[in-house]
Amino acid sequence: GEEMKRLDSHQHFWRYSLADYPWIGPGMQALQRDFLPDDLEPLLQEVRIDSCISVQARPDVVETRWLLQLASNHRSIAGVVGWVDLCGGRAQEQLEVFYSHQLFCGVRHLVQDEPDDDFMLREDFQRGVSLLSAGGLVYDILIRPRHLPFALRFVDNFPDQLFVLDHLAKPPIATRDRTEWEKGFLALGKRDNVYCKLSGMVTEAGWSRWKVNDFRPYVDAALRAFGPRRLLFGSDWPVCTLAATYRQVVELADRLTSDLSPAERRQIWGENARRVYGVD
Repeated sequence: GEEMKRLDSHQHFWRYSLADYPWIGPGMQALQRDFLPDDLEPLLQEVRIDSCISVQARPDVVETRWLLQLASNHRSIAGVVGWVDLCGGRAQEQLEVFYSHQLFCGVRHLVQDEPDDDFMLREDFQRGVSLLSAGGLVYDILIRPRHLPFALRFVDNFPDQLFVLDHLAKPPIATRDRTEWEKGFLALGKRDNVYCKLSGMVTEAGWSRWKVNDFRPYVDAALRAFGPRRLLFGSDWPVCTLAATYRQVVELADRLTSDLSPAERRQIWGENARRVYGVD
């Protein structure tokens, strides 16, 4: 078969505590434990994925430092998308501490959890985001469909910044209602500085009763909106385990991209992520 270095562009590590991860709520007990590189590495090997990008899961520079330390000690971690206080007066200072770390490749904020839907348009937040492109850093956009109109205005304010949309903006796959989501999603795809992760889909579907075909309309829309050159495979492990095993998530993405050419598949399974995040 075709030889390609495969990269998982989205997963998380944590040492679990209720105080640190309040979003892991009722019905998510399976996530209330530690998830570390030693847990993930056998799963990567089993499906022949070489490396991953580790993404922040709590708004704390302590976690970012810890993820970078893990990345230094584990070859399986190609890069870290961390958190810095973009709204605070010390954003530049915090970024500079991490710049020197080769594996620091991006920043994310849990915008989906902010009470204001237009949080991304706040002046202090945008001031923080304006600091990222100088350091060659990506900004990962974590939102829900209702945030898409704000996201479009937000990315238009930063034509020189690279953005990666997480989880297709979490379309409501379980209810099959695509209207509101698709309009904003396709509009965002027209911006060529925005990439999108084919990730986080199983947990937006019926956790215990999804089928491969539930996801086809969403992946088709992603291919229309972003094309194979701006799509990245991501597992969202361990969050995905609420609805599927790691292997199932990989096989699902494999099946949904099987009609593409080998060159296009190589892009989605690693080349795009390596290019946008600037990792090996």
